[in-house]
Amino acid sequence: MRLPPLAPGAMTSDQQALHDAMSPVIAEHLKGFVSKRSDGALVGPFPPMLHFLQFGQPAWEYTRALIEQAKLPKPAREVAILVVGACFNSRYELYAHEHVAEGTGLSPSKIATIAAGQRPADLNAEEAVAYDVAATLAGGKQLAGSTYQAAVDAFGRDGVGELVYLIGGYCLVSVLLNAFDMSVPGSEEGLG
Repeated sequence: MRLPPLAPGAMTSDQQALHDAMSPVIAEHLKGFVSKRSDGALVGPFPPMLHFLQFGQPAWEYTRALIEQAKLPKPAREVAILVVGACFNSRYELYAHEHVAEGTGLSPSKIATIAAGQRPADLNAEEAVAYDVAATLAGGKQLAGSTYQAAVDAFGRDGVGELVYLIGGYCLVSVLLNAFDMSVPGSEEGLG
């Protein structure tokens, strides 16, 4: 890791304020994986947000909006997030969202196939559209009209907006995780 997680008490007052704003939202909505050490330090994409407050505060607000305003079907959301994590080979994102995806009812074989960068053959219609949109955009390509229309048909105009912002948000999360070499929970975080 290039940025250490910050334990409460080792933070500036501004870092502590952001940490205190993040913690209850993370605890309520991001379950099934380790996001906080036993000493209270947040792990994953959150240390970079705390270390660089001028960018981390707005990044957190964006992330929080994606969490609190979520209306897409949960399996489709998780398919999109896993696709982004696989495109970026983002270890922590895949670790966390493999757990979350399982909780939404996605099968272990679907999860493993997506995490390996492949498209499962047994996606339902919503999952398939989420996969196609995420794979196209996270792969740096323009979304074809037919794919966009399939997304509108599946999720509606507002749902497509949410999906696109979700994909963009998790691209940012993946970049933070990869740039600062934020690992999966284990010995580096004092958990293993």
